[in-house]
Amino acid sequence: MRRDRLFRMSLDPAQVVEQRGLRYQRHINDAIEFGDSDIQMFYKDTTVFVTGGSGFIGKQLIEKLFRACDIAKVYLLMRPKKGKTVEERLKVILEDPVFDSLRSKKPKFAERIVPVTGDVADLKLGLSDNDWNLLMQEVNVIFHVAATTRFDECLRVTTLINVRGTREALTLAQACKNLRSFVHVSSAYANANSKNLDKEVMEQFYPSPVPPDVLIGLVENVDEERIKEFEDTFIKGYPNTYTFAKAVAEEEVKRWAERVPVCIVRPAIVISSYKEPSPGWADMSCAHGASGLVLGPGTGLVHVLYIQDDIRWSFVPVDYVNNGLIAAGYETGTNPPGDVKIYSLSSARNLCSYKLVNTGVKTAGVNEPTPVAVWYMYAINTSNKLLFWLLTWLYHYIPGYLLDGVCVLLRRKPMFIKLFKKIYKMSLALSYFTTRSWIFDDRNADKLYKSLSPVDQVIFDFDTTQIDFEEYVSYWCMGLRKYIIKDGINSTEYAIKKQFWLHKLHLIVSLLYVYGIAKLLMFALSGLLYVFNLVFV
Repeated sequence: MRRDRLFRMSLDPAQVVEQRGLRYQRHINDAIEFGDSDIQMFYKDTTVFVTGGSGFIGKQLIEKLFRACDIAKVYLLMRPKKGKTVEERLKVILEDPVFDSLRSKKPKFAERIVPVTGDVADLKLGLSDNDWNLLMQEVNVIFHVAATTRFDECLRVTTLINVRGTREALTLAQACKNLRSFVHVSSAYANANSKNLDKEVMEQFYPSPVPPDVLIGLVENVDEERIKEFEDTFIKGYPNTYTFAKAVAEEEVKRWAERVPVCIVRPAIVISSYKEPSPGWADMSCAHGASGLVLGPGTGLVHVLYIQDDIRWSFVPVDYVNNGLIAAGYETGTNPPGDVKIYSLSSARNLCSYKLVNTGVKTAGVNEPTPVAVWYMYAINTSNKLLFWLLTWLYHYIPGYLLDGVCVLLRRKPMFIKLFKKIYKMSLALSYFTTRSWIFDDRNADKLYKSLSPVDQVIFDFDTTQIDFEEYVSYWCMGLRKYIIKDGINSTEYAIKKQFWLHKLHLIVSLLYVYGIAKLLMFALSGLLYVFNLVFV
């Protein structure tokens, strides 16, 4: 006990937070060791095919499958990218810290991952005839995770990936000789449209905004520029092409119910891990979603957020999502086909308020700030679009132009205005979700969890009602430091002192800035009065 206390005293404050989160590992690892739970036996010696395995959810899904289950093989759909073959890309993916724990337990796990060249946006998933036939003979379980999550993606690309890609994956599933289950990853927000405002979004099929075959035929046969002309009208009622396409894709899944043992899993806002494979794990893609609302102020770069203060969010840690996916695959594989179950993985009965997140981020900013922060960490929140635009100019654009001017003088590449414009664009894209609260029915997911054996409830925990969000936010902030900012979660004492002096500097600069703006406005007003006198007096 004394040794543990001395060990913690020698750690950086951020490392203490990490160690606190690691305490969950022992119980999970002990339960995994037996290897004979219902879910583990279902997946034992199975061959799994994963689309989207290079993404945030996909990577941790593969890691958990190998760490918790004795699966035979994972086929991973990948496309060559940036001059790299799928084998080269897989090698890079496997270097992600998400696999560190697995690597220490099962050093040869990578030998059982086989990349297959293809593209979810292409017909037959872009697979060669040989690869198609190979998968058809060997695959037992399919996790269809692949999707474009860009809210501003054009309708044509979103449809090809999210709708036609789903159809092609289901076509492969039907052809598989020994398929046991197909898990389609949708989104809790697929039906969070204008028709369902202020209503509970149920775990059921909703009318599709357009038949899937009609939408697919449209993007296959109509010129992209023509589609763009009526895109806004076409997706009316939906905030973006992503949620629109996800809603249509669910209709496509419904059509295959009698032919494929399939289920739909709808995660809400997926964020850093809670427990596995380590607390707070995230990858770089997280910077463009909800985690960006923490990263921006946490690095001293972002000072204005488009958020409603009393908002309540349905956050789900990525490890809970994947535990739910694996459990849903097991449930689907042990039930007769025909009835498509929909599981909403949300925190509907344990919503996380923005005030709690904001308090947690501020606490982390005081106690465990990052030493690489470029300015004093603070943020102003507003849900008024006009005020957000005005504050963006005052706190981002004007300082950005000044900083870019300094960059030019120092013969360095200007970067701040480009960055702030991206942040502004992303904020507008997220505003539909950051200014509204949604309630997602999760009775099917709750029933599934309660039906699991006690040991499976430990290994594959996705009971969001038990998440302590106050505790979780500290892991989230620490994880963003470790895995995205990559500051080594050390030098926190230095960072605290740095924030103290940056606060002083911030106050001085703010006074000078306000003074300068006031003088500029007075000068402009004087000029207007002078012109007025010349013209009218």
